Amino acid sequence: MDLKKHNIHNLTALWQLVNQRVDAYAIGDAFDYGIVNYSSWPNRLWFKNTPEQSDLDLAKRIISSSSTKITVPYWEIDGNDYGPLLKMNGFEKVLEQVGMSLDLTKASFAPAEIELHKVKDERTSLLWESLFEKAFGYKIHHKLLLNSYDEVDYLIAYDKAYPVGTALMYYSGNEVVGIHSMGIIPEMRRKGYAERMMQSMLYEAINKGYRYAVLQSSAMGKGLYDKLGFEEQFLMRNYVLAQNI
Repeated sequence: MDLKKHNIHNLTALWQLVNQRVDAYAIGDAFDYGIVNYSSWPNRLWFKNTPEQSDLDLAKRIISSSSTKITVPYWEIDGNDYGPLLKMNGFEKVLEQVGMSLDLTKASFAPAEIELHKVKDERTSLLWESLFEKAFGYKIHHKLLLNSYDEVDYLIAYDKAYPVGTALMYYSGNEVVGIHSMGIIPEMRRKGYAERMMQSMLYEAINKGYRYAVLQSSAMGKGLYDKLGFEEQFLMRNYVLAQNI
């Protein structure tokens, strides 16, 4: 199994699914994209291979015509190196992440002292939206959750009756689970909640028979994932057209 490609596929399949459920997904020969003008996420345009200049010109026209900021991710795998090409076309890097994976067949986790509740209705989707915005500083609209929670596990973490953070788990295929959007609200940070959430999610994935967990880590979260046994796979850079920053 090519875990790098499965990691990226889990992420792009999640974007595709969420966009499709609100009729905001477009498929092209060189790239796919989704634009939801009332939400800060997914709003991604991603190239399937190293783009030609004509592909970049088309992508720039689409991005420039949108009132919503669209992020262009770039993965350094298989010798792809079109970062300089993006820069030459007016894109600027706004975020760098590390793709990571964990072999669940060689890991062991116990459920931690934290409750993970799935979003299942408008009330819980609104709560998830609010907690996520507090944790990350941008908005994922609850309408996206309402249209996809049957296929994506949007999770709210509780310490007793108090909500402390969010996450989502997306299962692609029969072997890979992606863990995304894990964040703790500011007033509850540095209390060990993120590690407890991860332990509980990984325990659940193992019990369901999944072999690998994948994610994309910021610099802030990488220490925790290293501690849990995740290994680095690739570098992921996120670009935005400079005029849209």
